[in-house]
Parts: sequence; C-alpha cells; structure tokens
Amino acid sequence: MALELRDVTISAGKIRLVHGIDLALTPGKLTIILGANGAGKSTVLAGLAGDLASSSGVVLLDGAPIRTMASRELAMRRAVVLQHAPMNFALTVLEIVTLSRAPFGAGGAAADEIEERALRAIDLMQLAARDYPTLSGGERQRVQIARALAQLQHNAASGLPGYLLMDEPTAHLDLKHQIIALEAARHFVDAGGAALCILHDLVLARDFGDDIVLMKNGRITARGPARALLTAAAIADIYGIPDERAQRLAMV
Repeated sequence: MALELRDVTISAGKIRLVHGIDLALTPGKLTIILGANGAGKSTVLAGLAGDLASSSGVVLLDGAPIRTMASRELAMRRAVVLQHAPMNFALTVLEIVTLSRAPFGAGGAAADEIEERALRAIDLMQLAARDYPTLSGGERQRVQIARALAQLQHNAASGLPGYLLMDEPTAHLDLKHQIIALEAARHFVDAGGAALCILHDLVLARDFGDDIVLMKNGRITARGPARALLTAAAIADIYGIPDERAQRLAMV
C-alpha cells in the first residue's frame, strides 16, 4: 500500500513546475522533503493530495489512480495541512477540528473522543472554546494539524492506512510546538500511517525523518536516510550556500 507519484510532471501553462517525479509514501514512514524556495516541494505535495492535476504520469493511492476517486473517498484516506489556511468564519477551535468528521458522517461519543485526543496531542485543549480568527498564526497552524490528525483517525477503524501531508507545518510554531507537532506525526506513523512533511529545519529533519527527499529545480536529486544525505556538499548544492557554511550546518 502506498500513496505515490509515478513519473509525474506538473505544469502551470508553459511553465513546468516539477518534472519526472517518482515518490512513494509507505505506511510506517515519515518522509521529509527539503529544498530551496521554488524547488517544487509544495507542488509535489499538492500532486500527492490530488489538488493539482499532472501533465503526465500518474498519482496512485493503493494502486488506484486518485483521479478516479470521489472527493469524499479521498478525504477519508488523506489529510492536508497547508502553509496558510485562510478561514475567517467565527468558529471555535473545537468546531474547526469537528469538521474532520464531515467525510465520514461520524458523530457521538466516539467521534468526540477522537477530536479531543487530537486537541490534546497538539496542546490545544486550553484553546478549544476560542474563536479561530482570534488566534495567532502559530495557534491556527496547530488547529489545522489537529483537524488533519482527527480526520485520519475517524477512518482508523477501516484498517486502511491514512496519509498525512503537511506543508511547512512548523513554520509559525515556537520550538516546543514544533517538536509537539512532529511528535504527533511520528506517533501517527508508528501506528501504521504514512506522513510527508516539508521542512526547512535540518535538525528537525534529522531527528524525525525516516526518509529525506532532496529537491532542486523541480526534480528530486536524492532520497535516503538523513545522516547519509545531509552532507555539506548536498546542503550547499540544494540551498546554494557557501561550502564553509554548509559544512557547519552538516555538523549540527
């Protein structure tokens, strides 16, 4: 079982955003994508989510093309956390997380328990009654992570693995909540799910990633364990920074 891109190219008009991408997310693994701004990381995530159509190649969920899947069916198997989630409705934190049950028609005590667990996992119980528009950027990001976790947990009884896709989930978070968010992703993976995170922090990537994917100019340049991939030469190449600086970062 996997959520995968097979030789996928995604374009915007005449501009090719990513080219010839082969990437599979498998249950039990947390995959982290690293690369400079504009490398194609978010495009890859959007392709996996089914939010961007490929110009060529195919996106598969457990062997079936996701373009053939209904939106509700796809929402039961994958959840997405974007860099920015514009939402200015006067809903509370709890009500936002409760939206996670929509694809399942879930309700009752079991659904309530799933959503409470997600809130606790992301350290949000004390904010459950707050109106979402009154939150800081980091607090809003944590709400979206909790919503995504709850969305996938609602389908846990099916026995089918879920896929958690997060685009820079730690960007607005303080250090404590960066760790909490990635630990929650780690627990989800350890319970049989698969997760993809786009990060910029090399230390967090080393600590939490099972697989690291390096991207540059719309292509995957390397994939493997963090310790093997995050060499000074690789860091200098994908970020375009001086070798001396990359050498220090590689040693952190």
